[in-house]
Amino acid sequence: MLLRQVIGSVFRRLRRERGITLRELAEVAQVSVPYLSEIERGRKEPSSEILAAICRALDLELSDLLAEVQFDLTTAVRSTLPVHLQTAAIRVEDAAARRIPSGPRAYSSIPTAYTLVA
Repeated sequence: MLLRQVIGSVFRRLRRERGITLRELAEVAQVSVPYLSEIERGRKEPSSEILAAICRALDLELSDLLAEVQFDLTTAVRSTLPVHLQTAAIRVEDAAARRIPSGPRAYSSIPTAYTLVA
């Protein structure tokens, strides 16, 4: 996923959450509607001046935009990472290395602590 795609996605989401049309945002930010649409679709990489203008129009601090972008990037990266589960043999060892008396009653009357060792 490209940075411009995430930025565009965040702008689109925030614009829709605020109930602003693409045309309204473009007018306030003084950006053409087609160009803003291209930014939102992740096809154009906006300059820092354009980013600042769109942020102002959305009443959004640049740092808040970057925090949203970071969150979306982190989420996107985590969702695409393959999950590998490793299994290992587990053995049970007597934690108190002592002799256990034999016989059927001996096992039920002795409290035993065990440790799982992977």
